[in-house]
Amino acid sequence: MGIDLSIIWFAIIVFSTLMYIVMDGFDLGIGILFPFNKDPVERDMMMNTVAPVWDGNETWLVLGGAALYGAFPLAYAVIIDALAVPLTLMLIGLIFRGVAFEFRFKATEAHKPFWDKSFIVGSIVATFCQGVVLGAFINGFDVTNRAFSGPILGWLTPFSLFCGLGLVVAYALLGSTWLIMKTEHALHRKMIALTRPLLLALLAIIAVVSIWTPLRHDAILQRWFSLPNLFLFLPVPILVAAAAWALLAALKRHAHYSPFLLTLALVFLGFSGLGISVWPNIIPPDITIWQAASPPQSQGFMLVGGLLIIPFILGYTFWSYYVFRGKIKPDEGYH
Repeated sequence: MGIDLSIIWFAIIVFSTLMYIVMDGFDLGIGILFPFNKDPVERDMMMNTVAPVWDGNETWLVLGGAALYGAFPLAYAVIIDALAVPLTLMLIGLIFRGVAFEFRFKATEAHKPFWDKSFIVGSIVATFCQGVVLGAFINGFDVTNRAFSGPILGWLTPFSLFCGLGLVVAYALLGSTWLIMKTEHALHRKMIALTRPLLLALLAIIAVVSIWTPLRHDAILQRWFSLPNLFLFLPVPILVAAAAWALLAALKRHAHYSPFLLTLALVFLGFSGLGISVWPNIIPPDITIWQAASPPQSQGFMLVGGLLIIPFILGYTFWSYYVFRGKIKPDEGYH
């Protein structure tokens, strides 16, 4: 039996997406948390925790998009057509956030509040649009003759907007637990106090989405609640509850590293739940990865390059985080 290149490329795209969500998630989360902390010194510290690494985090978004374009061109074409508006707004938000990030450190005191607001708006817009894209993806797309045939504003639904709100909360939780790991003293305590309500809000959002999704989609209802699937997938919600309980306990004892690690576990479990719901479709509700795949020759040619470049990306990502490990100090800066 030959190697199924479509599954390999699907795994690469899933891995790239998860890496982006994790790494750019806490980065965007810091911008979302800015309104909750007005202290200029602490705001500088918050940004300095990601200043050396933030721009490299988006490498995973580029890799995932390029892999989707080459390995599953039908999926790329449908998603770009169906989600042109939120994807464009997301890119504008990311660009604006990046510009604000750099300019804030070089601005005069009179101009710094403008760039603070720009950083906040760019972070929230980019995150919310990513959540809208996720919600629209779960809802599925109308495809006729291998082309998107739905309305241009078909993504604008209550469910997709709710998913946008949910991702804002999730990224804020990633940001707060990252800052718990990277800061000390007053800022550390502030983030612990902020993390508790964020976790409870995220759990409520997960519960709503977990009920809303199967009620809207019979295929997802059958996937999760038919036997024996119910027992096979039951560990996912159980592990979510266990991770949330452990996170609350870690916050109570003012832990430094475990809150962020447990938040990563929650993100991974949520991502796993999405995968279980849509597999093997890459264009929900009914176009599979094999139907959307490019020819095996194209996938094989790309795989050679992918297997060369991915270890390099992982290597410099690990090295950059290793070099800038540890707690941030108020007098440390990278600009």
